[in-house]
Amino acid sequence: MLYFSRFKMVLIWLAVAATVIFAAPNLFSASTLAKLPDWVPKRQMTLGLDLQGGSHILLRMDPNDLTKDRLETTRDQIRTMLRDAKIGYTGLAGSGRTVQVRITDPGQVDAAKTALKTLTDPVAAGLFSGGSVQEMSLDDSEPGLLKFTVTDAGIKYRTSTALAQSLEVVERRVNELGTTEPIVQRQGDDRILVQVPGLQDPQRLKDILGQTAKLTFQMVDQTMPVQDALNGRPPAGSSVLYSQDDPPVPYLIENRVIVSGENLVDAQATYNSQTNEPVVSFTFDSKGAARFGQATSQNVGKLFAIILDNQVISAPQIREPILGGSGQISGNFTAESANDLAVLLRAGALPATLTVIEERTVGPGLGEDSIHAGKVAGVIGSILVVVFMFVAYGFLGFIANIALAVHVAMIIALLSLLGATLTLPGIAGIVLTIGMAVDSNVLIYERIREERRNGRSVIQAIDTGFSKALATIVDSNVTSLIATVVLFWLGTGPVKGFAVTFAIGILTTVFTAFTFTRLLVSIWLRRARPKELPRAPVTFVPPGTRIPFMGIRRWTFALSSVLSILAVVLFMTVDINYGIDFKGGSLIEVQAKDGTADIADIRGRLSELNIGEVQVQQFGDPNDVLIRVGTQEGGENAEQTVIDKVRGELQDHYDFRRVEVVGPTVSGELAKQGTIAMLIALLGILIYVWFRFEWQFAVGAIIATVHDVVMTIGFFVITGLEFNQSSLAAILTIIGYSLNDTIVVYDRVREDLRKYKRMPLPQLLNNAINETLSRTTLTSVTTMLALLALVLFGGEVIRSFTLAMLFGVVFGTYSSIFIAAPLLILFKLRPGTATADEEKPVSGGKAIAT
Repeated sequence: MLYFSRFKMVLIWLAVAATVIFAAPNLFSASTLAKLPDWVPKRQMTLGLDLQGGSHILLRMDPNDLTKDRLETTRDQIRTMLRDAKIGYTGLAGSGRTVQVRITDPGQVDAAKTALKTLTDPVAAGLFSGGSVQEMSLDDSEPGLLKFTVTDAGIKYRTSTALAQSLEVVERRVNELGTTEPIVQRQGDDRILVQVPGLQDPQRLKDILGQTAKLTFQMVDQTMPVQDALNGRPPAGSSVLYSQDDPPVPYLIENRVIVSGENLVDAQATYNSQTNEPVVSFTFDSKGAARFGQATSQNVGKLFAIILDNQVISAPQIREPILGGSGQISGNFTAESANDLAVLLRAGALPATLTVIEERTVGPGLGEDSIHAGKVAGVIGSILVVVFMFVAYGFLGFIANIALAVHVAMIIALLSLLGATLTLPGIAGIVLTIGMAVDSNVLIYERIREERRNGRSVIQAIDTGFSKALATIVDSNVTSLIATVVLFWLGTGPVKGFAVTFAIGILTTVFTAFTFTRLLVSIWLRRARPKELPRAPVTFVPPGTRIPFMGIRRWTFALSSVLSILAVVLFMTVDINYGIDFKGGSLIEVQAKDGTADIADIRGRLSELNIGEVQVQQFGDPNDVLIRVGTQEGGENAEQTVIDKVRGELQDHYDFRRVEVVGPTVSGELAKQGTIAMLIALLGILIYVWFRFEWQFAVGAIIATVHDVVMTIGFFVITGLEFNQSSLAAILTIIGYSLNDTIVVYDRVREDLRKYKRMPLPQLLNNAINETLSRTTLTSVTTMLALLALVLFGGEVIRSFTLAMLFGVVFGTYSSIFIAAPLLILFKLRPGTATADEEKPVSGGKAIAT
């Protein structure tokens, strides 16, 4: 086990060297790396939006808009087709998903069906079954009445096609802003995710993404005053539209479109040479130029309107024919608004409205603070763990610390190579793995000490210790990995970043703590040839400790039952402090530009905005304030209106450091995903433990884990900490950690079951727990030290996450000893063991019965 061939040693050292090389670029600035030769690795970790600032916006396409457009198109097609076929009709109208028309002459019904047949013909649909889909269905059950209905498959097809088109339009719009490395990708059947790092003005991005940007040129109807149209009824073929002015000005507009934005080939923000006002210059393609030239030639002296999304931008008079295929759009533009309009026109119109259903924006200042807090917490946590390991194991602890440094470097190197995103919870994941990575070393070292106490030589003890610890290391890490994979699968944003970092940390632990540590120990053995294991400055759990844990199992069962029932009752009767992730609403973090934030003033000013429930509280420093606004009844768009109102009220005196908006659609989905995530994680762990052990172990592990989850939820209720996606990540991580601890105990129980076949089960459990008590204590302390550094120095944003983790580690350690192990007695793991046998000593046993 301790022998390494030269080839294997070279491979291990090459892996370590590669780790250092690929992790090193993260220590230097981009400008410094640019000066280095091209062959030098320069790839750095990608920072998440919560660390470098930027916007995460989730857009949803409304299928109703597409259905409405399809009905309008179908109605126009029916009118044209029947007129071309010279078929009389009446009652052409559409509502819901159906367009109907009545054929006046019963003898022409068949001819009408033939003329309209193309409406129900299948269209090529690529991914759909059969390669085609029928968009419209015909119902002719009522004599003379033809009803055309948009099918479900047709809506799905239209939505898919429109989403693909919207994806291209959104990508063009975002790229036009000149941002670096934006992410625009499809999510599901009707959503588009937009992430723009380093964005300074998220409101401008939302404005650009939220506009459909359907541009049309239409004539102003001057046959009657617009006021008469408002008081009465507009002429047939005309509608009243309003301008973008404040207050808006009404115009009577002909419905006929002269030219649309589809005919534009270019649009640029420029200045009017005469007035020096910002304008947008446009150029048509040949078709658009011809139609525009013809229309302006025929309507000299009349007004024509430039309309964007059913709002009149301007309505100038045609003084002379415009034949060159180009012109200018004037209005009350600023330089920025003119440029934004040009961006929209160049990118093209969206086929349907996109609504912001989730927004998470972080200012660059908060990102820098988060990086600093993460670094401080990481350094302090690392120092605490390193010192503790040296105190607990002496020179062996020094070797473990070298492996720990390689472990951290390997995480950073893999994150850099994979292009994975490092988030603030991801930093917490690294710090947490620092605490948990030593667990494998502790398992190995405690096994080595135990084998040495049993009389083996130093080399034999070390070799056997590594060999016996391997199975436990694999089992304990796989259970944590199952929970982490579920978290990655169902998590979003920063939570997914935590899952990626933590999963990488679990995988690298097996290499650094087992393979690399074993190599260092073998080198030390060959060179030092020690006669005894290195002494530790402090012994935390003396050898031969015999604590009668099973003797108090009835008391611990009673205590846990009472606490669990209390936690459930509190959860059902007291409102847990759900974050906006699960109940929707808005969260805004602001920082006073000068001096201390005036919470009372903020609360008073916001209460006058008529935006519903508002909570204002200090957040960290005296100049930082956290504002929560409840879910709005008006739906997704109303949530965005709230942010605009708050920004308009406070932006003069406060910097907006963080904005999170979760609409009711997303919040409901996140709550559902959270519940599913916990159930899947527990099921996966149950199956794995059942496969590796016996059913009693699997059920016992799950009950103990559920106990820890219930206790943690009770902790959230009692403390009032916000329960959000990060809290869910904490619970799933606690599930992994608790199982990790339980598996170590169960692994020793399984080993002792083979060794002491006649030992009463309570005595055997005492024996197993006492044998692993040193490992349990040391692992818990190192993990808690790392978490304590996060709680104290990691910043307010992840404090609820780290506090929950700290609480979960304490109860996870408790449940492994006082819940998981005694349940094996309750489930009669070893049948036929009488209760009285607990008091009988067994020859060959090491533990004293209770």
